[in-house]
Amino acid sequence: MSHAVPGSDTLTRDALAVLHPTFAGTTTAPAWLLAQLENGMTGVGVFGRNVVSDEQLASLTAQLRSARPEVLVAIDEEGGDVTRLDALTGSAFPGNHALGGIDDPELTRAVAAAIGRRLAACGVTVNWAPSADVNSDPDNPVIGVRSFGDDPQLVARHTAAYVTGLQEAGVAACAKHFPGHGDTRVDSHLALPRIDVDVDTLQARELVPFRAAVAAGTRCVMSAHILLPALDAERPGTLSPAVLAGLLRGPVAEGGLGFDGVVYTDAMEMRAITGTYGLARGSVLAIAAGADAICVGGTPSDEAEVLHLRDALVQAVRDGELPEERLHDAAERLRALGRWTASARAAAGGAGPAGPAADAADVGLAAARRALRITGPDGKPPALPLTAPPYVATFTPTASIAVGRRTPWGLAPELERLLPGTRSGEHTREAAERLPPEETAAAVLRAAGESPVVAVVRDAHRHRWMADALRALLAARPETIVVEMGVPHTTPAGSSHLATHGAARVLARAAAEALTGRTS
Repeated sequence: MSHAVPGSDTLTRDALAVLHPTFAGTTTAPAWLLAQLENGMTGVGVFGRNVVSDEQLASLTAQLRSARPEVLVAIDEEGGDVTRLDALTGSAFPGNHALGGIDDPELTRAVAAAIGRRLAACGVTVNWAPSADVNSDPDNPVIGVRSFGDDPQLVARHTAAYVTGLQEAGVAACAKHFPGHGDTRVDSHLALPRIDVDVDTLQARELVPFRAAVAAGTRCVMSAHILLPALDAERPGTLSPAVLAGLLRGPVAEGGLGFDGVVYTDAMEMRAITGTYGLARGSVLAIAAGADAICVGGTPSDEAEVLHLRDALVQAVRDGELPEERLHDAAERLRALGRWTASARAAAGGAGPAGPAADAADVGLAAARRALRITGPDGKPPALPLTAPPYVATFTPTASIAVGRRTPWGLAPELERLLPGTRSGEHTREAAERLPPEETAAAVLRAAGESPVVAVVRDAHRHRWMADALRALLAARPETIVVEMGVPHTTPAGSSHLATHGAARVLARAAAEALTGRTS
C-alpha cells in the first residue's frame, strides 16, 4: 500500500522529483499518485482521458495540490487538433497553422492568453505548448497543422507571441520539440526519425523559433526523440548531451541558446526511445544528457513503473553512471518552477472555470473566422452559400497518436446545426482502397442523390487514396464543394474550396457559417 515517507533520503526524493507520470483514465487522483507527491515527486501529466469538464479538472488539480501545494500539473493543450480540455468535443481554439496563416502575432498572443486563463482556472500550471517546429516537410505525419508554418521567421514570431500570452496568464510555456521535428516523415511515437541536415541549416531554420522562445522567456523546452547526425550520430536529441547540455544550454556566443529553464522530455514510452534503449535506461540517459523532467505521457503510468524508474535513477547514481549533482540540479529546477507557478497562479487571481471558457469561445471563434480561406474555380467567385441541405462526404485518415482517436473532427455536425436536413457519410482508407476511386465516387453520389455534395478532406496531399477519390468525385460532379481541414498543400479544386487550416471544432464552425451564410 502507498504511503508518504516525508523523511526519505535526498537522493531518493531527487529521483522521484524528476519523474512526471500520467495516470489511467480516471477523473480523480489515485491514492498512489498523491502519496508519491508527498514523497517528493514534483509533477503530474494530465491527458484527455482524465478530463470531463473544466469543473472536474479544477477539482482534480485541487486534489493534487492538497498533496503538494507547488505541484506542476502539465497538459498538452496546443489548441486546434491537439486538445485535452476539449478531447470529447473538439477544440474551441484554432491551432497553430490557422494562427500562422492569419499571421497576426497579437491575435496569437490573445489566443494563447485565453488558453492560459482557462488552464489556470482549471489549476493547470504547465502547458506543453507551443509547437515551435518549422513544418519544412509537407509530408510530415505528426507535425503538420501543429506548426505555425514552413517559414522560420513566421514560426519564430508566433512562437514568441504564444509564449508571452500563455505566461501572462500565469501558466508556464514549454516550446517543443527541440531542436525541431518539422523535417521528418517518421512519427517518433512509432520509430526513431533521422534528420540529415548540417549545422548551418539547423541554425538558419529549426533553431530560429526556439531562440525566439528563449528570448520571450519560455520557462520550459521539450526535447525531441530525433536523431541529428550533425550533432550526435548515435543518440537522439532527448538522450544527447551535445543537443541538451551543449546546444540548448550552451552559451549564445558559442552557438548555443543559453537556456536556463526546465527541460522536459517528450513522452519516454514512445518507440523512438523504448524501441532502442528501454524506458528505464532511456530515463537515466536523458537526465544525464541534461533533461530535468521525465515525461511518461501517452500511456498511463502506475506506481510500480514510477518506483522502478526511481530505483533505476538511484542505482545509476550509485554506479557512477549519473552524477548525483546532475540529478539534484534537475530536481531543483523543477522545484523552482513549482514555486514560480504557485506565485504566478496567485498573481493571476482566481476566476472560476466558467468565465475563461466563455472568454475562449469568443476569442477562438473570431480567430477561426479569420483563418478561413475561400477560393472559387479558376478565379471566379465561390458558389456560396448553399441553397439546400447538402450531403457531406468525410474522408477520414488515421489520426496520429498525438491527436488521438477520441477527439471528433469534421464538418457535418456544425452544418447540421445551421442547416437542418444535412446528411453525411464517412469514407476511410480501408474502404476506399478496396475499390477503384471511381466506385468510391459513385457510392458518394448514390448516397447524396440530388443533394449538393460537400467533400471534407484532411491533408489530402499526404493520402493518395483520399486524393484519388476526391479527383474522381470532382470529375463526376464538378460542382462539389471541397473543404480541406488539414494543411492546404494541394491546388484548390471544386466549385468552392475552403481551407480551415486545421480540424478543430471551432474551425468547422467557421466553415459551416461560410457555407450557409448563417451564424446561428
